[in-house]
Amino acid sequence: MSLVAVGACYVDTILTTPHYPREDDKLRASSISRRRGGNCPNTLEVLQQLVAPSSSGAKTPLNLVAVLPAKESIASKQIRDAFEPQVSLSHCIYRGEFQEPASSYIIKSQASGSRTIVNYNELPEMRLEEFVHMVDELGTDAGWYHFEGRIPDVTLACIRYLRQQYPNVKISVEVEKPGREGLQELAEEADVVFYSKSWAQANGYHAAEECIQKQSSRTRKASLLCCTWGQDGAAALEPPTGNSIHSPAYTPTGFRVVDTIGAGDTFIAGMLYGLIFKADNWGLSKKLATANQLAGTKVAQEGFNDLGGVLETLS
Repeated sequence: MSLVAVGACYVDTILTTPHYPREDDKLRASSISRRRGGNCPNTLEVLQQLVAPSSSGAKTPLNLVAVLPAKESIASKQIRDAFEPQVSLSHCIYRGEFQEPASSYIIKSQASGSRTIVNYNELPEMRLEEFVHMVDELGTDAGWYHFEGRIPDVTLACIRYLRQQYPNVKISVEVEKPGREGLQELAEEADVVFYSKSWAQANGYHAAEECIQKQSSRTRKASLLCCTWGQDGAAALEPPTGNSIHSPAYTPTGFRVVDTIGAGDTFIAGMLYGLIFKADNWGLSKKLATANQLAGTKVAQEGFNDLGGVLETLS
């Protein structure tokens, strides 16, 4: 089954500092790094390590659909070089009049282990007609669409188009940003929903289990609901059967928080891997535990390198 992930692609500049600067303060960073970011690109960064390389001549099962600057811009070339051939970018949407990519400037505090993110994006968002053109080009080659959960009104129209024209595809959505209107409506149209702790808390839930249990009465189409809760692990519920499980956070001996950027995206990668590529071999408990182990391993290291090795440690 081929996965199409739809979301923004950012170029991240990460400054690591001893602590957060105060207003009008000067502070020397201890390190600087730049890497490609964005929720769906991060998820695909991990998935490409988990999915076995395609045999010679076979198409990759992983696709990114994102709005990028001009196709020949330095940024777009760098993004393609970072992904291809393991992830196909052939269906991305290019804005020829722009040269700069969407960007994030991230301050990581060594004192607290948390991070503050400032985003900048001048690229016009994807339009429904652009999505429709892309979907019809792919046709039945794509079996699963995963949406970041941005521009909810357009995303909702995209999901409804898929439901009408390609009723057999599976659809997952990420419900993350607490102040973003329209995410509840997206959840109600999806087969699989990933809720963040911040969204759940902003909507009055006090635990992952409470979130997915109460949301199940509103997400009538969903076959699976997941909610992450940081150091308290994650919970999953299969509404059709009522099967509900909780998996603790992965914290091996000597664990310490190094880099939380992309932890949620890594969790989603683990779940999508289990759902799409191990659907017949793994039960829900193993899928959730694997996703937690991937996310915990990611938090304990800088960046996303070598996360594929987690699969080798699974029993």
